[in-house]
Amino acid sequence: MVAQQGQRQDGPHENGRHDVLVIGGSGVDTVVRVDQLPVPLADSVGVAPITEWPGHTGGNVALGLRALGLGVKFLDVIGDDWIGGQVRERLAKGDVDFEPLISPAGTRRAVNLVDPTGRRMSFYDARDPEDLRMPHDFYAPHVRRARHVHVSIMGFARHLLDDLVASGVPLSTDLHDWDGVADHHRDFALRADLVFLSAAGAGERIGDVMREILREGRAEAVVATAGAGGSYLLTRDGGSTPRPVAATVPPAPVVDSNGAGDAYVSGFLYGRLAGRSLQECARFGALAGAYACTVPGNTSLIGPEALLPEPADPTA
Repeated sequence: MVAQQGQRQDGPHENGRHDVLVIGGSGVDTVVRVDQLPVPLADSVGVAPITEWPGHTGGNVALGLRALGLGVKFLDVIGDDWIGGQVRERLAKGDVDFEPLISPAGTRRAVNLVDPTGRRMSFYDARDPEDLRMPHDFYAPHVRRARHVHVSIMGFARHLLDDLVASGVPLSTDLHDWDGVADHHRDFALRADLVFLSAAGAGERIGDVMREILREGRAEAVVATAGAGGSYLLTRDGGSTPRPVAATVPPAPVVDSNGAGDAYVSGFLYGRLAGRSLQECARFGALAGAYACTVPGNTSLIGPEALLPEPADPTA
């Protein structure tokens, strides 16, 4: 199934180059705050007011990069439904240049259970049919105008990988909680120049998984995030042992870890486009991720003034 062109939402970078083109990964999170995880079995559980936050992984990365002052183009497939309307509204508020295609399957969503410490358990409804495709003529012109492409692990995006690699534009992806085995994630892992993933997915095997990505793929660096435990950076020229990057102490109490990993990616990519070292980029990611934990959803995103004492111009 080929998604259909929807109403365009033009932004300030429509006629020029994009610092970052983000492909895929928008939706709405319904956040339910619970006293503990796992939730005890019961017929009914009273909770605090339930909230909804448009974003998801690609949307949060696009919003985070835009908040840092980068020019962002975001392409995705959503539904012509009220959930998709929330996505459009949030991205417009964040000044993201969003151009969606429309799928009759509707807009992705998730229900996230969040405990008092900010930990979450997510029930993800991807919605996309297996035969969903994004037309070449739709995405290719934007790839040519981008300095960097960040691709989410959507099913339709898997079919774009060969074209994205052939374009020569640097490519990043976030594998989230990949266990190091699933073939779907592997396709993204072995084609991206920068690979992010959660250390929780592979558990004690995370070091082996990171080394495999470098050995079998084309990445210059692999980053494994570990929440309050910091993150780990493995590069082609940095030896075979992932280097730990200390977590940043959040500047306020932690209220929600939703989107913290996406904020980490935004901070890291900001540093990379500014010409900073991979170690510095990881520090920027840690700062952005810690900041994101102090607000519900993506209601407030870190800006360059908080990321850098003297912000560099990443477009220079």
